[in-house]
Amino acid sequence: MDLNKRSIEKIVMTVVGNLTYAAGVNLMINPIHLYSGGFTGIAQLIRTFLLQFMHLPQIGGVDYMGIIYFMINVPFFIMAYRIMGRKFCVTTIISIAMSSLFLSLIPVPETPIVSDRMMASLVGGLGSGFGAGLVLRAGSSQGGQDLIGVCLAKTHPDFKVGVIGIVISVCIYTICLFMYDVETVLYSIIFAVMTGIFIDKVHIQTIKITCMICTKKERVAEAIMKDVNRGVTTWEGEGAYTGEDSHVLVTVISKYEEPLLREVIAGVDPDAFMIITDSVRVAGNFQKRFTD
Repeated sequence: MDLNKRSIEKIVMTVVGNLTYAAGVNLMINPIHLYSGGFTGIAQLIRTFLLQFMHLPQIGGVDYMGIIYFMINVPFFIMAYRIMGRKFCVTTIISIAMSSLFLSLIPVPETPIVSDRMMASLVGGLGSGFGAGLVLRAGSSQGGQDLIGVCLAKTHPDFKVGVIGIVISVCIYTICLFMYDVETVLYSIIFAVMTGIFIDKVHIQTIKITCMICTKKERVAEAIMKDVNRGVTTWEGEGAYTGEDSHVLVTVISKYEEPLLREVIAGVDPDAFMIITDSVRVAGNFQKRFTD
């Protein structure tokens, strides 16, 4: 697969992912007044305050939530730009803009499409989780608490990115408990849990695999380091049957990098032999990747 085709696939996944995520929130969750976690939940609370308490008039065909979501992302985007660099931020700001646009333009039905709260939570979580996972799988991010999390993970290697999301969600659902009732909070949590489950099902970027490659070509290790941007450990071996010299290479990559690794190796040595071990644990100097 050439670079242009891979880039097109990423763009398509980012668009479809953001569209699906926004549809899950606007069509399933907003009509029955449930709340998401993270920055989307913050945008929902601000939207509720503006419309119900400040009586701000609604603009026809545009929902305030997408605009609010974009605005609260801006300061954290600036922080991420300084810490993570241009490459991460270019893809992220495009994804944030898409997500904000779809959240603004997808109409929230006055009459819920699914009136049963449990069913709406499950279906909404499926759609939102699938969409968010697709965006992450494309090597992008919808911003929000992810911006804070990846920056702290960059500056503090032992920091867990998910902690930020948990803290924000606890604050959101505590506010909801005072504004509504326990039932609303419980169904909102079900939606958030379903979203998280489907994100993990779709997003394979955090799964690590180890690859052992046996090759007679000299340039395979160089190609892996250049095109996959991963370190390689090499040994000199010998084929037990043929008695011929062989190079044994070992590298650890993220799951989403496996297709690229296969292409790179096949381009240098189509006869190379690979052993792939899935879901390995890694300690030490393994670079975290948020985009590729």
